Amino acid sequence: MASEAVEIDAGGRSVRVSSPSRVIFPATERTTEITKLEVAQFYVDVEDGLMRALRNRPTTLERWPKGVLAGMKLSTAGSTGDAFYQKRVPRGAPPYLETARITFPSGREADEVCPTEIASAAWAAHMGTITFHPWPVRRDRPDHPDELRIDLDPQPGTDFHDAVRVAGDLHSLLDEIGITAYPKTSGNRGVHVFIRIEPRWTFVDVRHAAIALGRELARRSNGVTMNWWKEERGANIFVDFNQNCRDRTMASAYSLRSIAGAPVSTPVTWDELTDVKDPRDFNLHTVPSRLAKIGDPHATIDDVEHSLDTLLEWWERDLSNGLGEMPFPPDYPKMPGEPKRVQPSKAKSP
Repeated sequence: MASEAVEIDAGGRSVRVSSPSRVIFPATERTTEITKLEVAQFYVDVEDGLMRALRNRPTTLERWPKGVLAGMKLSTAGSTGDAFYQKRVPRGAPPYLETARITFPSGREADEVCPTEIASAAWAAHMGTITFHPWPVRRDRPDHPDELRIDLDPQPGTDFHDAVRVAGDLHSLLDEIGITAYPKTSGNRGVHVFIRIEPRWTFVDVRHAAIALGRELARRSNGVTMNWWKEERGANIFVDFNQNCRDRTMASAYSLRSIAGAPVSTPVTWDELTDVKDPRDFNLHTVPSRLAKIGDPHATIDDVEHSLDTLLEWWERDLSNGLGEMPFPPDYPKMPGEPKRVQPSKAKSP
């Protein structure tokens, strides 16, 4: 029988958590079992960092209402599973939960959760949310990103430490052009790097800036690929430029990941990043005390908004040298200038 609901304090609001003793993350060799109540309390405990990442951003909820248990699957487009992405405000939302209107690539619109206070995150945890996926926009300018996101994604044959090495090269490159960037662990094998930008460009512009930055990084750093098709990536670190597309999101800072052991996508300084031995050391049990002790390494992320002028100049330079548009995600409508959206091994000969 499910345990009775309990109330927790979330920024001065009382938030109800049903089935608080339900096991969400089973015990591992590194961590004890983690209950639904502990997940909700974790998000309250990391309020300072979490709300810096989520506040006033339309946010997709990654919900695992039955827990992150062996054999359970996350639904993707055209599939079913035990967990799913919630892109519209769930029914039964409390009156304090605020929303933002977003437009999908298809042109359809929806109202999405827009956290403005920590009680929203605690309530989302009560609803089975494990990971928060904020858009790179604020709700007052939903079509103009204020963040460029770089996802350094290790491919088979590479690991977290390869991503860290490439991140160091990216840091040096950004320093050269006067851009301050903020790294975090992905909560899995990769590294995320976020850059606050002036909210005056479109999603397409920001994606082009990310492509140009990735191409320049690939010229300067060994083991980096910009190839969209997995069969062409090799044992390299893939710069996933399409994470900057409309309706593409990344796990927020201080989000749990739906992986055994409850790892957390954790902000670090550039110096710290090189010393991380195992990103799983940042988990539900360790991150709240870390945040309380040293503060949020992303605390100054909103202090400067950067221009994309240099990166867009690189995009135009590459265009003049024959490097054009890259494939968009498969669920996107056909985009201007886009090459054929078919993996090379399946493409028909002319």
